[in-house]
Amino acid sequence: MAKQAKPALGKGLNALITMDDLNTSGSSSINEIELSKISPNPDQPRTIFDEEALEELAASIRALGLVQPITLREVSKDKYQIISGERRYRASLKAGLQTLPAYVKKATDENVMEMALIENIQREDLNAIEIALAFQTLIDTYKLTQEKLSERIGKKRATIANFLRLLKLPAEIQMGLKDKKIDMGHAKSLLSLEDPSTQLMVYEQIIEHNFSVRRTEEIIRSLNEEQPENIPLKKKGRTPEEYKILKKHLSDFFGSKVGFNMNEKGAGKITIPFQSTDDLERIIQIFDAIK
Repeated sequence: MAKQAKPALGKGLNALITMDDLNTSGSSSINEIELSKISPNPDQPRTIFDEEALEELAASIRALGLVQPITLREVSKDKYQIISGERRYRASLKAGLQTLPAYVKKATDENVMEMALIENIQREDLNAIEIALAFQTLIDTYKLTQEKLSERIGKKRATIANFLRLLKLPAEIQMGLKDKKIDMGHAKSLLSLEDPSTQLMVYEQIIEHNFSVRRTEEIIRSLNEEQPENIPLKKKGRTPEEYKILKKHLSDFFGSKVGFNMNEKGAGKITIPFQSTDDLERIIQIFDAIK
């Protein structure tokens, strides 16, 4: 007999993943289900499946069979939908299996999405954007506040808020995060810039120069702190922020606070201050090394 549903407050992911406290019921025994009767969950939060990893898993399944059963719910007579284990299901298709070992449970649409999200988060199978989109879908679909969602899935509200903020980034940056061109630390730093075009400009610099998160934070801090120095809004396609980054690079390179001024016609000067004759000698040696 299934347990009565209880509030899952404060239990965390380990408690939720057991599914005991969710509104589920069904056999605890393992059933052999035909693959032709199984369909993926359209609300599966995971959207990217590594083909090479799937082939490796398929090879393992051909040799040893599917060791870990998947979890299904019966949606109609002899029709099942995946709650958790879509990756194993896809690999089993590649392996040519006809049936799969599976647990069959009863669950609402809301429970299915929660369970899929929780399992993927625990297994660290989702990228940051997939997690953010899953959080947003749960909030929109079931009219949840961030606080209520926090209680349901055992994540801190601040954590949920940080993921949701990622969806405010330009689409190109979201794709970069999804494709692992940048990581969560880079994305969080970019969020501290208000202008989307500036976010994109810094993002392109991160990709081009392979900036670390710390280096990115330094650049963005510099952009937020410094004031424009008579730089025109646009000159040959460049923006004030790009000139600021150039100034920052020069200052780092020479170990001195480089001055950068330019008028509306594009004329200007770069100045490299020095504190002593020894400091001047150091700068001269840098120029000699460049030669």
